[in-house]
Order: sequence, then C-alpha cells, then structure tokens
Amino acid sequence: MTDALDEADSTYLRRAIALSQLARWHGNHPFGALLVTGGGRVVEAENTVITDHDVTAHAETNFVRLAWREVDAAELPASTLFTSCEPCAMCCGAIFWAGVGRVVYALSGKGLIALAGPEDGLDLPSREVFARGGRSTIVSGPHREDEAARAHLDFWS
Repeated sequence: MTDALDEADSTYLRRAIALSQLARWHGNHPFGALLVTGGGRVVEAENTVITDHDVTAHAETNFVRLAWREVDAAELPASTLFTSCEPCAMCCGAIFWAGVGRVVYALSGKGLIALAGPEDGLDLPSREVFARGGRSTIVSGPHREDEAARAHLDFWS
C-alpha cells in the first residue's frame, strides 16, 4: 500500500536514501534512516554492520539507540522514522519498542530481495510485524523505489 508524500516527507525520505549511499561509502550495507520529531528535531543513522562488526547495527537499530539517548521518549509516538528500505523484522521490533508512531520507507523488502537475492532477505513485511503490536504504528511505503535501489546496484553481487 502506498500513499502520497507531502513535500516535507519527500525531502526527509530522500535524505534517508542519501544516508544509505553514505553507509555504502563508509564500507557498510547501503541503508539509512532518520527520525523527525513533532518539534522538527532530526536524528540520523546509517548502517554500520561491517565497520562495527555487529549484525544488529542496522540503520534503524542504530537510530533507536541514538534516539533513546537524544530524544525524550514522550516525543517518539508523534515522530516519523524515514528509512531507505522497509525495516526488517528485527528493526520493526526495535522501532515498536521505542514507541515511534509512524514509519515511511523507500525500497520495499521484496524489492531488496530482488536486488540482493533470497539468501540475504527475510520476507516478512513490516506492516505484518507492526500489526501484531499492541499499539498502532502507521506505515507508509514503498516510495521512490527506483531512487532507493541505486545504492544497492552492484553491492550484493
């Protein structure tokens, strides 16, 4: 299910896509994420799985660690997480436990699997994971898949 993005959402999603390219340039998997609070504060993170030698250091889990240090937890339900790719099940859990109210993603999980191959994917859509939670998490995406896919070209081969 996709829905239209307003200008601000589109700008933030493009920044998440740019962060994915930065992660790749820094020697990591090409994923980026940023949080925008209701007050307009921005927290950015990129994937650091390779450089941190930590398989859990996805952009979204890195963002959750940062956000819990830098943002009042009471702000998170009114905040939006923008991410270059649909969050995996692990990241969805972290996002849910952090209390983020809305997630907007670019490349779908299925799109990532098509680029990376089935051995590098977990085909469990974020909407399904969030639907199992006890509170609502709004999910919007995929958006700008072709744009988001560029950082992955020739990465997974």
